Amino acid sequence: MVVIRLARGGSKKRPFYNIVVASKAARRDGRFIERVGFYNPMAAGAEQPLRLALDRVSYWAGVGAQLSPTVQRLVDQAKVAV
Repeated sequence: MVVIRLARGGSKKRPFYNIVVASKAARRDGRFIERVGFYNPMAAGAEQPLRLALDRVSYWAGVGAQLSPTVQRLVDQAKVAV
């Protein structure tokens, strides 16, 4: 099964997440198929907190990929912002 989920990056107490398409069997921060965006919850000032390729997310969802609950929330936020 293929899932769209967050992969954590950044340093201690400064999280940064890549939104990735990955196999459900792969580790959280391990191998992934495609990177479709990022989420920076610590963004301040002119930094962009969320970037998402909605066309790629809809493609992967169309071929059967499941979105994690957090990614679903972020996709909904991105759709409202557009």
